[in-house]
Amino acid sequence: MSTQAQAVIGALYGDEGKGLMVDRLAAATPGAVVVRSNGGAQAGHTVVDPAGVRHVFHHIGAGSFAGAATHFSRFFVAHPMLLLDELTALGQLGVEPEISSDPRAPVTTPFDVIINQALELARGTARHGSCGLGFGETIERNLRPEFALSTKDLFRPDLHARLVSIRDAWVPVRLAALGITALPAELAAALADDITTARFEADCAAYLDRAALWPDRRLCERGPVIFEAAQGLELDQDRGVFPHVTRSNTGLANMLAISVEAGITELAATYATRCYTTRHGAGPLKGEVPALSGINIVDPTNAPNEWQGTLRLAPLDLDTLRQAIARDLTLDRGGITIRGGLAVTCLDQAEDGFAITDHGEAIRLDPAEAASEIADLAGLPLWAESWGPRRGDVRLRMDAAAA
Repeated sequence: MSTQAQAVIGALYGDEGKGLMVDRLAAATPGAVVVRSNGGAQAGHTVVDPAGVRHVFHHIGAGSFAGAATHFSRFFVAHPMLLLDELTALGQLGVEPEISSDPRAPVTTPFDVIINQALELARGTARHGSCGLGFGETIERNLRPEFALSTKDLFRPDLHARLVSIRDAWVPVRLAALGITALPAELAAALADDITTARFEADCAAYLDRAALWPDRRLCERGPVIFEAAQGLELDQDRGVFPHVTRSNTGLANMLAISVEAGITELAATYATRCYTTRHGAGPLKGEVPALSGINIVDPTNAPNEWQGTLRLAPLDLDTLRQAIARDLTLDRGGITIRGGLAVTCLDQAEDGFAITDHGEAIRLDPAEAASEIADLAGLPLWAESWGPRRGDVRLRMDAAAA
């Protein structure tokens, strides 16, 4: 039983290639279990297998194509309605992931989704950048013990009564607190329809059929651990720019808490960044431009959508990158040894002489040397660089492979 673990963390605003890096590490780590350490179904981690099959992972760990198991930690928000769709899609690809969940993992209900979407619609042009999947509302509801719902609660004989209580007692209180006096017609109909609750109960039963209860403290019994973070450090609820943050800790914080429970003593954290910066959704983006010179962006995952709009762009800002990673590495480690390294992705999209910035000054880089230069300027060892969307396009450095 190993007490060492690996981790992949988004260094900025998400969409940095975390799925690709988890897939690459899982392929190099036989018997691995990928641990979802934060977030929920709003994550979108793209993996293209060696044969060219593409999947965007939302619940299931991005190491599944490489044969890794998946574990939902106590900080991961399960979404039974969407999980089953993802499992069906993976099954059609011949992938049947082994899944476990800490009993404390919160569970999203359709009522959280309804509140979330109603709130974002009410904000109009002042949206916060939510995906509309109920993640933040799940966290908010679970702060009230009488309305909380976690994976272990799905076994309760009074589950139906609890769901009705959430619908009839929690939803009106929450809507009133948000200043929402009326729901859009479609959302109001879904809230009032008993079929909504019945379908969710069926989804919960199917979820329990697929996910074994397994406490975080026994993680190391399952195999070598690879933590998979969601979103990025600049979206952390405690460190990002409110209100344009996610309701979770996106870096080491949750991983360290889980590691203390599980007896993990060493953690190798790979911080992933594109060679440029993207942000999906509202909020500040330093150096934002309508288009990037010297970058041919290829990103089929982040298509324009109703909830987060169009992918936003900026040159990679080294000052922002350094500060975000430094803040994460200065967290209280609880006696756990941490090594940090950098992964630079999307280098195949860069042309000769593309630019990054540092303290407001433009620095032009040759793509062939860019990863090493970015890592040096960021003050971290370079552990990986990617030149395409598949694990075979990722060059791992020796110290990362040994992590």
